[in-house]
Amino acid sequence: MAQTGTSTEDRAAAGLILAGGRGRRMGGTDKPFALLDGRPLVGHVIERAGRQVSRLAVSAAGDAARFGSFGLPVLADPAGLEAYSGPLAGILAGLDWAAALPALGVGALAIFPADTPFFPEDFVERGLAALRDGTEVAVAASGGRLHPTVAVWGAGLGGRLRRLLVEDGLRRADRIPEHFRVATIDYGADPVDPFFNVNTPGDLAAAERLFR
Repeated sequence: MAQTGTSTEDRAAAGLILAGGRGRRMGGTDKPFALLDGRPLVGHVIERAGRQVSRLAVSAAGDAARFGSFGLPVLADPAGLEAYSGPLAGILAGLDWAAALPALGVGALAIFPADTPFFPEDFVERGLAALRDGTEVAVAASGGRLHPTVAVWGAGLGGRLRRLLVEDGLRRADRIPEHFRVATIDYGADPVDPFFNVNTPGDLAAAERLFR
């Protein structure tokens, strides 16, 4: 991973790439591997996230081997959940994985969707600052819109999230503020929304224009 400033081992957050979406609006294409500037979309996200965190993993359904070229752990949804439980199941898998990491001073897990290639370079830094003020989950926002699957979660929240998923049937990420102490990390959306995400072939074409 690329490094800036401190070494990766000194960074206080691990990172998780959410690559478990079904990609229906992409016409059945395996969305993380749609090409942006000649590279898989997920590759851009991995590169950008890797500059901000100590370790990275991918949350994905299906054949984990397709991510093999990136050299990252690929996490399946935790046992005991229904087959497709949405992004919160992936986040839970990431929290469990981060909790089991060797002692690297990791106190948080940053979440990056695989279809959001332009998120800010200072997002994790700002999220960690919010956690130091007593926040449990720091969630991205731009132009007044919350992005609940782009977030920095404090360590130790896996048990509570598991109970919400298993016992309460929680599935929607936008309900996170109902169950955790949340702060928003606000960014402007003009002229470009840094949390622009690729859901359709048209979005991919727009991302290509933005990239260039």
